[in-house]
Amino acid sequence: MLIKAVSTRDARFQLEPGAGSDAVHSSPEYSFAVTYLTLDSGLRGTGLVLTMGEGNDLVCGAIEKLASRLVGSDIEELMAGFGEQFRALADDPHMRWLGPHKGVVHLALASITNAYFDLWAKVRKQPLWSLLLSLSPDEVVNLLDLSYLEDVLDRKAALRLLKDEQAGRDARLGIIERGYPGYDTSVGWYHYDDDQIRDNVQRSLDQGFGAFKLKVGGTLERDLQRAQGLRRITGPNATIMLDANQQWSLPSAITACKELASMDPYWIEEPTHPDDIFAHKQLAREIAPLALALGEHVPNRVVFKNYLEAKCVSFLQPDCTRLGGVSEFLTVSLLARKYGVPVVPHVGDMGQIHQHLVLFNHIAMGHPEIFLEHIPHLKSHFVNPAEVSGGRYRTPQEPGSSSDLL
Repeated sequence: MLIKAVSTRDARFQLEPGAGSDAVHSSPEYSFAVTYLTLDSGLRGTGLVLTMGEGNDLVCGAIEKLASRLVGSDIEELMAGFGEQFRALADDPHMRWLGPHKGVVHLALASITNAYFDLWAKVRKQPLWSLLLSLSPDEVVNLLDLSYLEDVLDRKAALRLLKDEQAGRDARLGIIERGYPGYDTSVGWYHYDDDQIRDNVQRSLDQGFGAFKLKVGGTLERDLQRAQGLRRITGPNATIMLDANQQWSLPSAITACKELASMDPYWIEEPTHPDDIFAHKQLAREIAPLALALGEHVPNRVVFKNYLEAKCVSFLQPDCTRLGGVSEFLTVSLLARKYGVPVVPHVGDMGQIHQHLVLFNHIAMGHPEIFLEHIPHLKSHFVNPAEVSGGRYRTPQEPGSSSDLL
């Protein structure tokens, strides 16, 4: 069970024209900075974080620097107290200066962490969701770094949250059989024209989806035209989310959100700069009861704590390929549960890992069953791609976190 080798892969994938585009990222190249952890038995864990192409090599370089100390570690011993290992890596006395807890160095930590969890599940011969559900509350909390959260979520409070939800676990197990519901992000990329959106939505409706996301952030006239057009295609009962990808200033966001409210969006996502908590608080007050969602570009648990304390976010969107991996994702999910805010992850992994994590969030933490983002563009590059049928994710059965690439 000893880690024999650590290696990386700079994996980049060209998308079809217009796919993945938003108001800020005009020509994305979906890329993964991949960590491979190989045991002396030959078993290998795979960790992923998402980038947009350029700079992916920088994350791979940071992985190699951070992970060099891991060779020789016993995977079971390490995972028994992973929270301590996570904090030691996050607070590396040299690399920490490059963050702290954000940017290239934190993405590298996320890739390493995700490789650990994938490898651990493979060692246990379980899909990640099943492994996590098999753990006791104490074992779950041992995976987490709760530092800087003690004022709102210390070890005692985290244990109490998990133990309080144990009574209702059996009633929530049905999600494993019926599958977790999804929503389709791929219908309304920013550079898709009206005909593409119409064709995509019809195909998505035929596949059983009832919830969709549309990219906005251009001229207000064009955004309104696209949003109202999507509502006409889907009908009044469909759930539609609008995503500005941080494009607006606060004054622009106030104006745009008030205008876009006319087509009844389920939420407005990333309306302005992700570091500006005060702006989001003011915006939420100005446009209430319209809901705000964010988290795709929030880098760590401390910033999420501040957003939750500000009470300006209706849906939290943590991503284990933006945060410090699975461990910090679970920490943020516990925080959100304490504050009564539902978690609807952003899927920089294309849903491969998060399809496991939403099951654990719902069953073990009592998070409501809402839906999980679906982005199918890299499906052909995974050994075990996420399977969606009738608008629902089918529960994965293979050992690991579904992260292995071809």
